[in-house]
Amino acid sequence: MNHDMPSPSGTTDVFSTRSVYGTPCWVSLTSRDLGTTEEFYGAVLGWRWRPARLGERFRVALADGMPVAGVAAVADMWRMAVAWTPYFAARSADEAVSRVQERGGTLAVGPISLPPGRAALLADRDGATFGVWEGELSTDWLSWRRSQHSFVRLHTRDAFDAAIFYGEVFDWGATGAGRTEVVYEGDEVVLRGDGHVLACIQSGALGSAPDPTIRPHWQVHFTVPDVDACVRAAERHGGSVVTLRDDEAVLRDTEGALFTVTSRRGR
Repeated sequence: MNHDMPSPSGTTDVFSTRSVYGTPCWVSLTSRDLGTTEEFYGAVLGWRWRPARLGERFRVALADGMPVAGVAAVADMWRMAVAWTPYFAARSADEAVSRVQERGGTLAVGPISLPPGRAALLADRDGATFGVWEGELSTDWLSWRRSQHSFVRLHTRDAFDAAIFYGEVFDWGATGAGRTEVVYEGDEVVLRGDGHVLACIQSGALGSAPDPTIRPHWQVHFTVPDVDACVRAAERHGGSVVTLRDDEAVLRDTEGALFTVTSRRGR
């Protein structure tokens, strides 16, 4: 989903999802309250905020002046879960929805018009939620991708089966300029593009588990210089720690959304 605003000068380069079809193109948090969200993530990740062209319920998070994520305070209005969601670039939102449904996935919301594009929220056949965005990717999008401030990992029942699902939906591994490459590294399926890790898929999730950290889900990772400092800030501002390792922590924000902070870039 493209929350972002064009530059005041009107000179910002604009990219279309058609040119980067199938790649993760944005991450977005669905929340209930913008004020609470801004305060929490400002304290934990040092983010600043600017308005988004989608309306007063939307914000763009900035890290060192660079757009890194979007926030949409529409959870109650649209009856959606509070959660972080990765969005994938689509040539056509309708085509992506059809491909997902043909392969056993489900449609939750959309496709809906959110100028300058269209979006849909879906779930794969194991229940992991993700979005698709058709339209413009403007305002420093290439810088966002290259900076690797964030990346996404799918925790799923069977990584190989999931790779087939997403590969068929988004034509992963197809040849041509700008296309993505799917490789198998250890126990993970890794999606690469332009030399960068764009997404990872890992086996081991349990479809019927009551714990949302064990059920199949896409996890958004944010690269930070100090994991321990993020953990302390999260606890001081009403969040909680789900798991903690030397270089990585899974945190829960004040409204219940899960995300990961890590000192590792890309993986």
